[in-house]
Amino acid sequence: MNNTKCLTNARHQDSERRRAKVLAALDQLAARGDDISISAVSRAAGVHRSLIYRHPDLHAAVTARAAAEPPPGTAAGPSASKQSLIADIANLTDRIRRQDTHIRQLEQRLAEALGEQVWQQAGLGGPPDHDALQKRVSHLEQHIIELRQQLADRDDDLDAARAANRQLMASLNTAKDKP
Repeated sequence: MNNTKCLTNARHQDSERRRAKVLAALDQLAARGDDISISAVSRAAGVHRSLIYRHPDLHAAVTARAAAEPPPGTAAGPSASKQSLIADIANLTDRIRRQDTHIRQLEQRLAEALGEQVWQQAGLGGPPDHDALQKRVSHLEQHIIELRQQLADRDDDLDAARAANRQLMASLNTAKDKP
């Protein structure tokens, strides 16, 4: 149990050290007026980008600092501000998500339509008069039940006739034996 605590503490300290490196690199890039992005901050801090993406507070700090206006006295950049470009990227990302969802829905509908078409061409699809055939099946099943009942009745009649025949034969045989 003591080893587990030591490992947990070491992992926690390493995580805090890497987080501090990211925040320090972010401050350095902002102070120098360098371009701020997830990649630039991760390079400057010597950590992998996934660390920043996995921690929402670090990701938010980098995004907020990237969206901030450049400090006064820096050269006027392009005509579009960083904030508007970041907003455009966010809007485009949202649009891509919506389009991906729409494409998945269309692919699903297409797959169902093609599947139905192949099903019909293979002769496996249900016939158009399914209800009529279902009624016919029910009617035939009822007819089978009636025929089985008639067969059972005839078997009973035949058994009775055989029994009567045996009695008659027995009577005849006993009458022949008497002189």
